[in-house]
Amino acid sequence: MLRTILVTTVCATLAAPSLAACTLSQLQDITASYVTAQSSGKLPALASGAAYTENFQAADISTGVLTKPLVISHNRSLHDTVACATFTELIAPNNSPPYVLGSQIRLTDDGTKIKSIDSIITTNGDWLFNATGTLYWSQQEDLKAGWEVIPEEKRDTREVIQAAADAYFDLFDDHSVVVPWGTPCDRLEGGLYTGTGSETDSCNLGVPDGISIVNRRYVVDETVGSVDVFVNFGGASGNPDSHNFRIVDGKIRYVHTMTFGQIED
Repeated sequence: MLRTILVTTVCATLAAPSLAACTLSQLQDITASYVTAQSSGKLPALASGAAYTENFQAADISTGVLTKPLVISHNRSLHDTVACATFTELIAPNNSPPYVLGSQIRLTDDGTKIKSIDSIITTNGDWLFNATGTLYWSQQEDLKAGWEVIPEEKRDTREVIQAAADAYFDLFDDHSVVVPWGTPCDRLEGGLYTGTGSETDSCNLGVPDGISIVNRRYVVDETVGSVDVFVNFGGASGNPDSHNFRIVDGKIRYVHTMTFGQIED
């Protein structure tokens, strides 16, 4: 009973947004400084005792990937003023080795200091990894203005955005779940793209049976209708994984995933 209470409390703490006072400009400054830091190999300013993980394992930030200057070809960020958090996707196919990274950064409640950086780091050998493909398809989506800011009067609430992502994850364990698929919908998994650029592209292509997706941690940006979710794919000891969703009118239109390691069939 005590163990159940502790696990429930920890999961609720991870999923729930903090009572924050961050502004969009503060968060944009953080993501800009993070991209600069990763390009230069110079660490960003951190709060005392800031936590740092790589692929869900505690790591030494002074020797981690942040100290390696990366040749970054593309980046995209989300800014969550409610949870005082950001998410940044970095694509570096011309680096040696190539990388695709996703980092959730959480700030102190006043928005002035970084209190944690959690990074999913994928490279050669990880699930469907192909940084060149990831870059190509991300750029194609940019040409279609696929991740543009949504006019305020047309934005979904953060609850609707998160619920769409949760429905997608819940489907893996319960095929009766109704997922709000949009059309067109394209999925970028590693470097593999499900779409053809057609207006009839669909993400409703089926999923494997009986996969538990747990330890969900959210960064929600209503301005672009997007939520990034860090999860363990396949149970508590499953693969570190990031799913970044684009939601428009309550429907899923894009899904970007990166997964550390190999997924067992």
